[in-house]
Amino acid sequence: MDKPPSTPPLPRPDDETPLFSRAAVVASCVGFILIGALQALYGPSIPAFRDEFGLSPSTAGLGLSAHFVGGVAGVLVFDRLFGRADPAAPAARIGNRKLLGGSYLLMALGAAGFALAPTWPAALAMALVAGLGFGGIDYGLNQLFAVGFGRRSTAMLNILNAHFGIGAILGPALIGLVGAERYTAIFLGFAALTLPLLLCLAGVRDGAPPHTDEATGADGASRAADVRSRSLATVLGAFVLLYVLHVGIEAGVGGWEPTHLETVGYGATAAASATSVYWLMMTVGRFLVAPLALRWPARSIIAVSCAGMTACLLLAAVPALAPYAYAGVGLFIAPIFPTGLPWLNDAAPRARRAGALVIAASMVGGVAAGPALGKAIELSGIRSVPLILAAVSAICLATTVWLIRATATRRPTDTARPSPEPARPGAGDRVGETS
Repeated sequence: MDKPPSTPPLPRPDDETPLFSRAAVVASCVGFILIGALQALYGPSIPAFRDEFGLSPSTAGLGLSAHFVGGVAGVLVFDRLFGRADPAAPAARIGNRKLLGGSYLLMALGAAGFALAPTWPAALAMALVAGLGFGGIDYGLNQLFAVGFGRRSTAMLNILNAHFGIGAILGPALIGLVGAERYTAIFLGFAALTLPLLLCLAGVRDGAPPHTDEATGADGASRAADVRSRSLATVLGAFVLLYVLHVGIEAGVGGWEPTHLETVGYGATAAASATSVYWLMMTVGRFLVAPLALRWPARSIIAVSCAGMTACLLLAAVPALAPYAYAGVGLFIAPIFPTGLPWLNDAAPRARRAGALVIAASMVGGVAAGPALGKAIELSGIRSVPLILAAVSAICLATTVWLIRATATRRPTDTARPSPEPARPGAGDRVGETS
């Protein structure tokens, strides 16, 4: 069957060649530690930003906002370039190595420029540049891991994203150890640590496996899902909703847990420690689910995660249980982001930009969670924090149940019927690719 001219096929090198060498896998995990640390460095450095540039708290917080704006742009730019080729000259395709290498360089340049910027507007511009690289690495490695390890992709994605959590824990700890006033040296050191990863890109293969039934499992165990009579756009919309809401819960707990615990009677130190445990449990949860992902399908893991997350948030409304319940939220929410990507690839194998859509949406969800949750809390009070988040989590659970039904595979007898003629690519096959 001829491919649509707008999306030329990716080069198909020897299928036995792994997409990542072992050194490249290790380097990718280190890269995720670095992007996790970078994202977490802005907040603890705010006091130093305010002192150096004479900023208000809200203006100083724009550093992280600029980083996230750059991150969304980086995801979209990487996706636009990924697999791009001239139909008459497939060799002109921009390969994985160049895109990842460019992203690492942008992140290093942005981090160094942020550290050395003479004015706050210049610093924000450099945070935007660092965010571009951040988004390219985040999307690029997630997407390549989602298709590069066959049936082990879900497990490998959880391990990859667990290293992001390690970085998010180490970044603030480093600021606390050396002091926020030395943020310049920390950002410069971060930029320097990024550069050696370029040497490991030789272990990344330029040709990614195609998103088809053939690529999702040679034994047929993970065939591309049939979305039945429902439109692909509706299924993708449900995935976007799941990602936006669960990242909103993740950011909401991280931002409001200390305030809620102090309101119900815990001391500031205990509240801060409990929040650190929440982030730690997110990292632990991804490591723990990796072996489970080898035996259980992604949809089952996400369903259990959403149910457990909802139950824990309801328990967090009980003051005596709140610190432990929030830790449980971290454990259950951990697998959703990395585990959802292989499920998405199976559910929408021909929607090449689906991964970019949900990852960009997750970043938007993280940014929008603060104002939206703040307004809800303003109307209902601090004690309502876990209940508000539990309601959002219940929507995540309902969305997951709907997706399980909508993406269920047909029985073999249903899929074995001969087709009178090759199927033509329809308008619903490529969400987001309308011109």
